[in-house]
Amino acid sequence: MAREHTELAERELMQTLHDEHAGALWAFAVRLTGGDRAAAEDVVQETLLRAWKQTDNPVFTDAQPQAARSWLYTVARRIVIDEWRARSVRPEKLVADVPEAGSADHAERLVESRLVTDALARLTQEHRAVLLEMYYRRSTVKETAQRLGIAEGTVKSRTHYALRAFKLALAEMGVEE
Repeated sequence: MAREHTELAERELMQTLHDEHAGALWAFAVRLTGGDRAAAEDVVQETLLRAWKQTDNPVFTDAQPQAARSWLYTVARRIVIDEWRARSVRPEKLVADVPEAGSADHAERLVESRLVTDALARLTQEHRAVLLEMYYRRSTVKETAQRLGIAEGTVKSRTHYALRAFKLALAEMGVEE
C-alpha cells in the first residue's frame, strides 16, 4: 500500500512538473539547440527523466516553483553541453552544426553566448544599451554618457540596475552563478 502511495505521489509530481514547466523548458531547449526542435524534445525528455529519478529532491517539494524550473533549466543546459562535448570526441560522426573547433570550451561558449543574448533580450532598451556600451564595446562612463546622450551619474546608476536585472534574467533562465 505504501509503495502504491509513493508511485501515485511520484506520478502526480511528474505530471505537475510537466504541466508547469515543459513548455518553457522546451522553448529554452530550442534556443540552446539552435532551433533544432527534435533535439529540444530529446533534451526535455532527458531532463524530465532525470527529474523523475530524483523525485525526492527537495527542489521539487519546495513551495517555490521557480526553484524547480531553475533546476530543470540547469539540467537541460548541461545535457546540451554534454552532447556538444560528446560530438567533439566522435569525429567519425558527421554533424553539420558543430564547427571545426569543436572543443568543449567552444560548445560551452556557444551555449553561454545564447544564454547571454536571451538574458539581454529580457532587459529594457535603456539597460541593454548601457550594458552593451560598458561591457561589449568597453566604453568608459564618459564615452557611454556621450554616446547615449545621458549624464555620467545616470550611466553609473543605470549600469548598476541593469546588472541586477541581467543577473535576475539569468537566474530565471536557470543559470547559476
